[in-house]
Amino acid sequence: MTMHRCLLACRPVVLLLVAATGSGISAAEPTALPFKPSPVPGGVALVPIKGTGTTPKVTYRGEPVLLRRAAKGWVAVVGIPLSAKPGRDTLEVGGHAVSFTIKPKRYPEQRVRLDNQRLVTPNPEDEARIAKEQALMGPAWKARPEGVIPSLSFGSPTPGALTASFGMRRIFNGQPRSPHSGLDIRAPQGQAVRAPAAGVVVLTGDFFYSGNAVFLAHGEGVVSLFAHLSKVTVKQGEVVQAGDRLGEVGKTGRATGPHLHWSLSLNNARVDPGIFLRSHP
Repeated sequence: MTMHRCLLACRPVVLLLVAATGSGISAAEPTALPFKPSPVPGGVALVPIKGTGTTPKVTYRGEPVLLRRAAKGWVAVVGIPLSAKPGRDTLEVGGHAVSFTIKPKRYPEQRVRLDNQRLVTPNPEDEARIAKEQALMGPAWKARPEGVIPSLSFGSPTPGALTASFGMRRIFNGQPRSPHSGLDIRAPQGQAVRAPAAGVVVLTGDFFYSGNAVFLAHGEGVVSLFAHLSKVTVKQGEVVQAGDRLGEVGKTGRATGPHLHWSLSLNNARVDPGIFLRSHP
């Protein structure tokens, strides 16, 4: 596995560039959110939080939650994991519980045939590699670069047809596996993959399942993963703006052909990237 690292000298540049380009909005400014909420497993809930004073401390399942100013207080923008059960759930707001409702949703099933059985049932050596990679990815999913504010409005990272939607219950070679945690966009080998919004590259590498991949932190716990790339063209620590090139479409890792896998995470919960797309690819 190869990883790129940025010298500490890069850090002030990151903050200055993001601040200067106006890549997002301040949590202290009233704003209309540019997406429609979907409070289902794998979706996003908007939960009103009372209070007009200082920014409240809000967590969900132990993770900090993104907040935006509202006319009468705040709104918590909550990523709901696919594993969540429909019904009542709660946020922690300054030590108090605030409840909200998760609606049910049933995702379709997808059956995939892979020639390489190791990508379905890894051997012990593969399992050891996967465990090390998950330890690297864990902090990347939680990355919150200081001073970086997400816009919550994304362009498509590459043009192409959607071949696998978010949340699909996947069956590889007849064996059930984890639900699909992103969108798959079919595209030719070598086609450019571009940042759907501004952010900081927090991790790159060659991973067992994801192949050549880039983690891009958009700020406040909003993080994208771009997987199966044939080439990565950015380095860890780089600041990118919307439309900047991150790499090229490929079929590395667990892939049956050239495509881009794009995952999006809020408060360390993988959610449907389509919720934030200005238009579907």
